[in-house]
Amino acid sequence: MAKSVPGKVSARKPRSASKRSAKGRDRNHQAPMKLATKLRNDIAAETVRESRRMIDAQFEPFRQSQVPDTLRALAESNVAQVRQVYETSKITLQAVLESWQKSFGAAGQGAAALNRRVTDLAERNIDSGFEFVTDLAGARNFAQVMELQANYWRNLIGALQADQRGVSTKARGSSRSR
Repeated sequence: MAKSVPGKVSARKPRSASKRSAKGRDRNHQAPMKLATKLRNDIAAETVRESRRMIDAQFEPFRQSQVPDTLRALAESNVAQVRQVYETSKITLQAVLESWQKSFGAAGQGAAALNRRVTDLAERNIDSGFEFVTDLAGARNFAQVMELQANYWRNLIGALQADQRGVSTKARGSSRSR
């Protein structure tokens, strides 16, 4: 007689109960990623805040400090002397450039115009530098110095961007006229 071996009965769940929809699976996978991203952003923001607090604490003693009047007067007189030397040099340079422009023929007019534009830009930048140094010499504390410096760099970068556009336009114009 042959023994019958009972068949193995597997304990399976019905298919509909064991499979999730693709949308549900995606939602479950995105939740940890969103949480991790939020945690990363929160940690980064807190790190920035903590760094700012540390920097502010280091500069706190300078906020109340004052620059002595004698030092400010000395700095202002030095700036005035340097400005006088610069003005004298600028006048000499302008005379040389005008002499060169007269010696150029019609072919050199575009190059002379470009050189004049670059010279004007350099003069304006130097003048703004002198104004900045004069303002710095009159600063009463470190906070004013930092504010003046931030404004100077902001204005300088904006002016340089505008200058770059103007010079490249002028350079293209002079190269076409040849």
